[in-house]
Amino acid sequence: MELRKDPITQSWVAVGHRDEAPSAPEGCLLCPGQEAATSSLLTIPPQGSWRIRVIPHSDPLYHIEGNLGRQADGIYDTMQSIGAHEVIVETAEHNQRLSQLSDEGIEEVLFAYASRIADLKRDSRFKYVAVFKNQGTLSGEEWTHSHSQLTATTFVPRRVKYELHAAREWFEQKERCVFCDIVRQEEKSGKRVVDTQADYVALCPFASRVPFEVWLLRRKHNHLFEQPQPGSNRLHFATLLGRVLRRLEKVSAAYHLVVHTAPNTRNPKGRLEHYWQTLADDYHWHIEILPIVQSVSKSYSIKEVYFNALLPELAAEHLRKLDPNA
Repeated sequence: MELRKDPITQSWVAVGHRDEAPSAPEGCLLCPGQEAATSSLLTIPPQGSWRIRVIPHSDPLYHIEGNLGRQADGIYDTMQSIGAHEVIVETAEHNQRLSQLSDEGIEEVLFAYASRIADLKRDSRFKYVAVFKNQGTLSGEEWTHSHSQLTATTFVPRRVKYELHAAREWFEQKERCVFCDIVRQEEKSGKRVVDTQADYVALCPFASRVPFEVWLLRRKHNHLFEQPQPGSNRLHFATLLGRVLRRLEKVSAAYHLVVHTAPNTRNPKGRLEHYWQTLADDYHWHIEILPIVQSVSKSYSIKEVYFNALLPELAAEHLRKLDPNA
C-alpha cells in the first residue's frame, strides 16, 4: 500500500490496501482472554483486570516502522504509509456501549485518547493524530465490541486542514477564536444548544451537514485536547458526552465520532513551524458526532455539497426533549 497525493484537492489517498482483513483468532479479538494475540500499548488499570486497553490494529493502514520514501511520479507525489493505527478498547464487556459506561468510565476513555495522542505527537514524523469512533453497522464499524480507533499520519487530513485555515483567517481578521465566537453566539441564542455541563456545551452546528449533527466544545479556549488546562474538569465533559450519546442513540443506532485537536506543529528540529504561529490562539479542540439516519437524504450521496432536510434548530429542540437517562 502507498499514499498518493491529489494535486487538485491536496488530499492524500491510501491506495492498495486489501479489502479483507487477515483471519482473526476465534472469538472477539477485543475481549478479555485474547491478550496473548495482541500487544498492549496502554492498559487501565496497569495491573489486574483491565477496563480499557489500547492495542495495535491487526490490519493497519499505517506502519510505524520504515522511511517515508516520498518521491515524484511525474507531476504526482507518493510516499509510504508510515504512521500508527491503534484500537482503543473502551470496555472489557463485549455488549456494553460507550454511552452505557459510567461518567467515570467515559472519563477514563477520554484519558486514554489524550494519552495516546500526546505519546504519538512526540514523534516529529507525525503531523496529525486523529481519534475516531464508528458505531453501528451503517458506520462501517470493524468489531461490535465497543472501541475507537486512532491514526497518526505524516500529513494533516483535508477536513482538518480546512478548519485550520478558516480558524487562522478568522483570527487574522478579528483577533478572536472562531470557535469561541460560535459558542458565545449559540449560547446567547439558545436555539441550537442541546445540553451543557459546567464549562462544556453541546450544540447542533448552524450549518449541520447531517440530521442531528452535534459538536461538543469547551467554553474556555484551548487548542489541545490532550493537554487539559489547569482547572478543567474532564469528568464534566464525560458526563455531557454520555448524555449526548444516549440522546443520539434514540434517533440513530449508528454514528461517526471524531476528536478534532491541533496538529503536531514541531518539525524534526524541534521548532514551531512558522505557518502555525497563532495556532494556540486561533484553534479550539472539539468533538464532532455525525449520526447516520436512514433516509433518502442527499446528505449521504453528495459529499462535497451537503443537503440536510432537518433544520438544526429543530434537531436541537428534539434532542433537548429526549431524556438521556430513560
